[in-house]
Amino acid sequence: MRKNKAQSIVEYTVLVALVSAALIAMSTYVYRAMNSRLKQVQDEIYESPEPGVSVK
Repeated sequence: MRKNKAQSIVEYTVLVALVSAALIAMSTYVYRAMNSRLKQVQDEIYESPEPGVSVK
């Protein structure tokens, strides 16, 4: 069975649309994960002792 050119173009368009939608949906979670990690690093920096001060 042979596909015509228009059908192939529509299939590729649908595939690109699905991949784009998945990436857009994932962007929210990636943004939240990055913010969480930056907040964790910021908290670690603020809680660290000053240079020259020994912690026992």
